Amino acid sequence: MDYARARRLLLRKDPVIAGLIRAHGACGLADGVHVDYFAALARSIIFQQLSTKAASTIHARLVGLLPDGKVTAPALAALTDAQFRSVGISRQKSVYLRDLSGKIVSGVLTLDGVEQLDDEGVIAALTTVKGIGRWTAEMFLMFRLHRPDVLPLGDLGILTAVQRAYGMRKRPSPERLRKLGDT
Repeated sequence: MDYARARRLLLRKDPVIAGLIRAHGACGLADGVHVDYFAALARSIIFQQLSTKAASTIHARLVGLLPDGKVTAPALAALTDAQFRSVGISRQKSVYLRDLSGKIVSGVLTLDGVEQLDDEGVIAALTTVKGIGRWTAEMFLMFRLHRPDVLPLGDLGILTAVQRAYGMRKRPSPERLRKLGDT
């Protein structure tokens, strides 16, 4: 992803976004950094609906339990419920992590070559995992696969930010947000 090119395009096309870019600076996402997709998805599950501080602590404890500190499908699948609980992972999230691990270990889900799928293909594959919904899959597309044209229409933070930035009286509908994203 060429973030500099995208930034120049946004600066030309949308004065509101241009003002935000000028106020907050360039995109801080690393270009071309490879991330272990399984570890990233497991981390996403752990971080759901928790403060960053709490989730970071739980994640660090989990990593500490694993051989060589590596978050892998076989390593997570080998953990007991008591081990998950001991690091602060809820029963529900342990179910999600086991489902993710099980699907990877069994080959039902493969992350090798996932970057070759189109956006909807990635979303369809990832949402077969309990605990991974469209929003998590869209975040994976943006932050792990560096897809340039993903707009999470159901993201409350995005809707609120757009409402504020564009001076709207109420949050935009998904249709309105899509139209803004197309300009």
